[in-house]
Amino acid sequence: MRKSTVGLILFFLLSGRTVAAGDDCPKHEIRAVWLTTIYGLDWPSRPATGEESVIHQQQELCAILDRLKEANFNTVFVQARLRGDVIYRSAIEPVAKVFTGTYGLLPGYDPLAFVIDECHKRGMECHAFFVTFPVGSSKTVDEQGSLSVVKQRPHLCLKHKNEWYLDPGLPETADYILSLVKEVVGNYDVDGIQFDYIRYPDKVFPDGNSYSIYGQGLPLEDWRRENINRLIARIDNWVKMKKPWVQVSSSPVGKYRRYASTLNAGWTAFDDVYQDPRAWLEAGHHDMIVPMMYFRRNEFDPYLDHWLEQTKLRNMVVGLGAYRLNSREGDWDLAEISSQIDHVRRRGANGCAFFRARFVVDNEKGLYTQLKNHQFRYPAQLPPLTWMNDAGQPAAPPEVRVVREGNCLKLSWDTSPDNCTYTVYYSLTDSLDTGKAQSILATGLRENELSVIVSGKTECGYLFSVTASNRYRMESLPSYETYYYYSEYEK
Repeated sequence: MRKSTVGLILFFLLSGRTVAAGDDCPKHEIRAVWLTTIYGLDWPSRPATGEESVIHQQQELCAILDRLKEANFNTVFVQARLRGDVIYRSAIEPVAKVFTGTYGLLPGYDPLAFVIDECHKRGMECHAFFVTFPVGSSKTVDEQGSLSVVKQRPHLCLKHKNEWYLDPGLPETADYILSLVKEVVGNYDVDGIQFDYIRYPDKVFPDGNSYSIYGQGLPLEDWRRENINRLIARIDNWVKMKKPWVQVSSSPVGKYRRYASTLNAGWTAFDDVYQDPRAWLEAGHHDMIVPMMYFRRNEFDPYLDHWLEQTKLRNMVVGLGAYRLNSREGDWDLAEISSQIDHVRRRGANGCAFFRARFVVDNEKGLYTQLKNHQFRYPAQLPPLTWMNDAGQPAAPPEVRVVREGNCLKLSWDTSPDNCTYTVYYSLTDSLDTGKAQSILATGLRENELSVIVSGKTECGYLFSVTASNRYRMESLPSYETYYYYSEYEK
């Protein structure tokens, strides 16, 4: 039996949770944040120059994840590649200076491995997100010196408006980006790879030379889209060959394209930066899209419908602009974000992702409180990846064993094979409905033990059951129900 250590035990006050009739919280929902590392915007707040500051960095990350877990978030998109620099041990690009103050120097631990491990301990998935084509400003490139991809692979890079980019039109660029993906997927237990800035910066990008060599008679716009399409196909094919359960996703521009009903859409993914997420989804090379819909009111609703038309059976998660609540970033009312979450649920999307983590955990305009106490007040399982699953449904654990130690109930069950996670259900009545979010005590557990603090002097009976889910999130049947009667006095 694998036992949780004291610092990882989850505690719940069962007597403080009641099941509301007609509650509309979904059982399956993706609740994510983007954890941004560039400039230390979300983490880390300062470089580590010694043992004490290394510990501070790690504690800071754990505090963020604890806050997210307490509000029933279940997914973290951590920025693993910034601008030609990374947060992991790489043979290709330098470690970001945000961790030590020096490019290429690890802070005494591997930040990406640490984030993944700490997410998993808390029952959350961790996806590594990459800034795909941008590799930094002229200032950044100068600071990176000989470590910069501009110096290492100058033939792959183009300068545009004082920023450097990998040229998407060169076949060698796809080779290079795939090599970075291979490092992360091959060496780390990530649940997904996500691509940000997998787009052209604008229509006047100076790629005429590569177009003249590789354009093959295609119109420039179609050629640019095909460059991105081929890159995504190569990445997905390799990932699914190496680790079939690892998801591939991206965060495209928030408006898909201009339609007759939205001619004044402005900047769009398809028309202006040459992203074609519909093609990625139809070809089966994406498991999720997370469009950055940082708009409000009339700009939000119609574009949500456009995205839902593209996604078919894959996961559609709406990127929400939590940063817009800040007085310097838009000064939105909390009701704007809250109503968007409700609308996303009504329209049948698979969840929300918030940009950025700091604006959530710091409770900008009460956002964290609103989520924890209302929209996210119950845990949610992640939606099953039915199109990826070839392993079938895992076997159900036989039963939950309950042992009382003081006011603590220690639940345990037999482990399942194949790296399963577990969901524990409970009821305070004589029936247990595993189809409702209100019945979930904890989910995403990677251990086969859960400690539950039961408060007070109230005598009460509890029903417990547990299920196992494989890496494709396919859930087993429930175990046999276990009844336990709790009394102030042990009997």
